[in-house]
Amino acid sequence: RAIQDRIDDGSLKVPAGVSYRFSGSYENSLRAEKRLMVVVPLVLLSIFLILYFQFRAVPTSLMVFAGVAVAFSGGFMLIWLYGQDWFMDVDLFGRSMRDLFQIHPVNLSVAVWVGFIALFGVATDDGVLMATYLDDQFRKSTPTDVAAVRAAVVKAGMKRVRPAMMTTATTLIALLPVLTSTGRGSDIMVPMAI
Repeated sequence: RAIQDRIDDGSLKVPAGVSYRFSGSYENSLRAEKRLMVVVPLVLLSIFLILYFQFRAVPTSLMVFAGVAVAFSGGFMLIWLYGQDWFMDVDLFGRSMRDLFQIHPVNLSVAVWVGFIALFGVATDDGVLMATYLDDQFRKSTPTDVAAVRAAVVKAGMKRVRPAMMTTATTLIALLPVLTSTGRGSDIMVPMAI
């Protein structure tokens, strides 16, 4: 666009018959961006529909789906933190954590959006675990007042927090080798794992 502006205002002279076109990775990036504008909303719709088919109730599905918004904002916060000079500026056993986890500013690329799509699935996972247990409890004994609902939610939290934490912990532990990788393809995989 800047080149076209300079041609239009006359500060850049282009001989007759000469043209320019951006191609290569830039062109691929534009194509992928357009594709993501369709894919991300479709993924979000698919997640909501799967939740709805599981619970057969819009309010329950929306409560679990709210985890996607929390995960989305948390993902952007981590991307912002990766761009800060002070983030993880610590040495542990003589090894810089910034170097180990390759902390540097991250641009929103296709790999980052693929990581967000995976994050949306993980975010709904714990919500499904809790909501399924709560639905089962409410079917066994229907609460009559707010105190009974609170008691059921606390009981569900106490029963299901351990499996939810284990599920999330295994996902995070599985991503550690990706976050610390330095070989071929790490420039794509690390932003996706963030």
